[in-house]
Amino acid sequence: MARVLVLVNSVGLLLFGSEMFLVGANRPPAPVNVSVMHLRADSATVSWEVPEGDIIIGFSISQQRMDGKMQRFIREVNTTSRSCVLWDLEEETDYIIQVQSIGLYGESKASNRIHFRTLKKTDRFPSNSSNQDDPTVQGLDKARHLQTGEMIIIVVVLLMWAAVIALFCRQYDIIKDNDSSNSKEKVKPSSERTTPEHHSGGLLRSKFHQSVSSISIIEV
Repeated sequence: MARVLVLVNSVGLLLFGSEMFLVGANRPPAPVNVSVMHLRADSATVSWEVPEGDIIIGFSISQQRMDGKMQRFIREVNTTSRSCVLWDLEEETDYIIQVQSIGLYGESKASNRIHFRTLKKTDRFPSNSSNQDDPTVQGLDKARHLQTGEMIIIVVVLLMWAAVIALFCRQYDIIKDNDSSNSKEKVKPSSERTTPEHHSGGLLRSKFHQSVSSISIIEV
């Protein structure tokens, strides 16, 4: 009887161990390229990437202050999002976060620990004292480059529009000057429009008077 119980326990442990092994093997890998960007005094955005080929149905984020006074867990399922906004942060406070992927057979291992520090309410950009190897700083540098590129594009577009408007105004002035000169040529002064004197009438009258005077001389 004791042997039977030992055999049953052995089979149970074997089945349980094989199930745990299969579940562990099917768990998704840990997220990679975790970074923090859009830092503010009370918020920050966490983004990450997931290796291809795995079915991911959600994520889990562990957020903790460096002094250990507060820890928060964020868990979302039925989503394909690869970013999350952290709210209600304290200004000028150091935080540590880790991200886990949630798959069909459980959660992945936690990602590398990422450190970031929130800003002052009066600050617009993080100080230069941050570690340049910190993924937070790398994410902020990407955001800065993106903002600079957008500003360059906006300036170029505005300059192009200004050039087009200036060319249009110049062409309009030329067309307007041509129309005014053409109208001046068509409209003449009133003195030029008077009927010219018909000189033939005067010659006829003089000839008529000469013929009448000659006739009167003959009659005498």
